[in-house]
Amino acid sequence: MDLQGLKLAIVGATGAVGQETLRLIEARYPKHTNLKLLASKRSAGRKMEVNGKTFTVGETTDDSFDDADLVFISARTEDSRRFGPVAAAAGAMVIDDSSAFRMDPAVPLVVPEVNGSDLEWHNGIVSIPNCSTTPLVMAVHPLREASPIRRIVADTYQSVSGAGGAAMNELREQTRTIMHGGPAEPDAQPQQIAFNVIPQIDSFNESGYTREEQKMIDESRKILHEPDMAVSATCVRVPVLVSHCVAAHLEFAEPVSVGEARELLSQMAGVTIQDDPTTLSYPMPVDAAGCDDVFIGRIRKDASHPNGLAMWIVTDNLVKGAALNALQIAEEATARNAVHGKTR
Repeated sequence: MDLQGLKLAIVGATGAVGQETLRLIEARYPKHTNLKLLASKRSAGRKMEVNGKTFTVGETTDDSFDDADLVFISARTEDSRRFGPVAAAAGAMVIDDSSAFRMDPAVPLVVPEVNGSDLEWHNGIVSIPNCSTTPLVMAVHPLREASPIRRIVADTYQSVSGAGGAAMNELREQTRTIMHGGPAEPDAQPQQIAFNVIPQIDSFNESGYTREEQKMIDESRKILHEPDMAVSATCVRVPVLVSHCVAAHLEFAEPVSVGEARELLSQMAGVTIQDDPTTLSYPMPVDAAGCDDVFIGRIRKDASHPNGLAMWIVTDNLVKGAALNALQIAEEATARNAVHGKTR
């Protein structure tokens, strides 16, 4: 079953991830116009052009999914909780970008290159991981071939686009204001973001970890099928518009050489090695923005542990961290004949 012949509904079509999804549809399926664009009541009525056809954005309601085969949801978590089950009950396969269903044991949490086979047991809803989890598991997965991984420590440097369009605008406005001697007035972010970093993404748990950090811990274990793996994360918001970075330290059961790690990572679909200190070649957010791949560099032995490796990981959080992963899930599901929608 080809994706080209399916009716695709995009909930949150006017948002940053929704627009990126439509851009990718144009790039990968330039003749696909069998679409339904949906959003909130506030955005309903907006005109959007996709593949040369003009669409009017509709308001998302319980009746929006009767003719859909695949439904991409990139909206608020509460919208996912409401409309995800409704769309699945209507016969569509739902690919959800929120945290609503990620840790539900009945819902696969999928990065196709890592655990695409989990799509074979979905019951109508599939979740996309958090945009900082995806690049981490993409880097970790192939290295398990060399030796089992005992522990992961991940420190993230996450762009403001991960918090939405309002946070991106706030960074721009704060930067202009401060450059002209004015005060920063945080709104979309809990603290000043221009010329600053914020060691908090989402609210704090009783453990002292934030919800974002706990997501990375729980989601990595679920995707890798390693429920007891030791994982720790510190998630930091940085004054960058697009692309998330991860400084990852991996502890293996046995020593793994830098050369072996490079070889395994170079064979991983969706991964690009950019690692040549002699030419100052390493991944950076400005270079990863707009690209599909996860970029990995600074691969080196961890000086603190004989069985450890350290590396630097960068990806566009709106592309592979969200919209591209969703589209690849749809493609993987069609290849596995695992789309349970109603082909029309």
